[in-house]
Amino acid sequence: MVSAENPIVGSVKTVVKVRLLPDDQAGDVLGRTLVLCNIAATQVATTAQARGVFRNWDLRKITYQPLREEGLSSQTAQHVIKKVADAYATRTANARAGRYGPKDGARYQRIMGTSVVFRPHAAQPYDDRVLSWDHQARTVSIWTLEGRKIVPFTGAPEHLVLVAAHRKGESDLIHDRAGRWFLAATIDIPTPKVTEPDGFLGVDMGIVNIATSSDGTNWSGGAVTARRKTNLAVRRSLQVRGTKSATRRLKKRSGREQRFVRDVNHRISKHIVETAERTGRGVAVEDLTGIRTRVRHRKPQRSTFHSWAFAQLGAFLIYKAERAGVTFVQVDPANTSRQCSGCGHVEKKNRTDQASFACLSCGVSLHADHNAAINIAARGQQMWGRSQPSHDAACPRQPAGTPEQQARPFRAESLTGSATPTRCASRGRGPR
Repeated sequence: MVSAENPIVGSVKTVVKVRLLPDDQAGDVLGRTLVLCNIAATQVATTAQARGVFRNWDLRKITYQPLREEGLSSQTAQHVIKKVADAYATRTANARAGRYGPKDGARYQRIMGTSVVFRPHAAQPYDDRVLSWDHQARTVSIWTLEGRKIVPFTGAPEHLVLVAAHRKGESDLIHDRAGRWFLAATIDIPTPKVTEPDGFLGVDMGIVNIATSSDGTNWSGGAVTARRKTNLAVRRSLQVRGTKSATRRLKKRSGREQRFVRDVNHRISKHIVETAERTGRGVAVEDLTGIRTRVRHRKPQRSTFHSWAFAQLGAFLIYKAERAGVTFVQVDPANTSRQCSGCGHVEKKNRTDQASFACLSCGVSLHADHNAAINIAARGQQMWGRSQPSHDAACPRQPAGTPEQQARPFRAESLTGSATPTRCASRGRGPR
């Protein structure tokens, strides 16, 4: 919360979507404009791949004039070139991070040896030279192939306020599969000074339990898993039929699961950050970068694992923590599920089953996710550099959690936010 004691010292960027309401004629022109921009982007990407030229400035020298001859304005042509350069920069970054596998692997060679292709209705960036806002009339003036078009827009009241007060930089023109038009505006929101944390709230993320805090609050992933299984069964059934009616139903259902999971992650991250802010603590999570390439699963488990939206939950925690002035750290995930939060003893057999933890050294018995979250909280405090004894495995005599944390009951929290005490159920936990 911003106050005199906690003044504004920085900002955090986020994105707010407002819906455009073009008439049939304006919608047709916007569609043709978007398709031409993406056809041009694919042509620029092909040229870049063929010549090995991927920098924005170098690409402009060889592709700017042809784009102008195709009917794009000067600023739009430059945005198309920059979009291509950014796409190749992202590809290079992913390759260096090992997300495409080893360099001599077939997947790596296929991706790096093929030019980037843009969908006909992929998003197109606009800046203030080709897009202007009239917040009083709630209209935008947007460049198209037939000149400027005045298009009304609408959105949630809080989003409209943010766009009017804090919009900064580019906005992306989006045309979704349902035929709706949106502008995704970049918002630069002022943030308060990050306060010195009085300890950390550890968060263990998983699949069966989406998140578990060191306070003992658990958000079960049962509803998400059930929704995914239902959607998978429906998609398979409709794909097997292959009729026009089945295709229409597939198109109508597209994106439902993503929206549901996104809403769940928003609510969980909001609760966690609000709890940390209210108690004066920071938020600590595991650094799970690259886990999809490190962890192997059996075939029946792959769909569930690769649809695990831990990165999205982590991103939501980061930006919500920044907006609230709450400290956020990522810690080493090694042995958080095997280390005892009471004495620091590390052993694989401490995990009696997938959901239970019982230390063979001191006898501490906790839900496995709760134990891991306490360890994460302790590592967060150690990483922050507080002048307190280390609670990591390097100092096994020091307990990872306070007596209050270890005595606090494990609670299962539904997605509606209610928390009730529960016994340690024999449920699995997500990959570390």
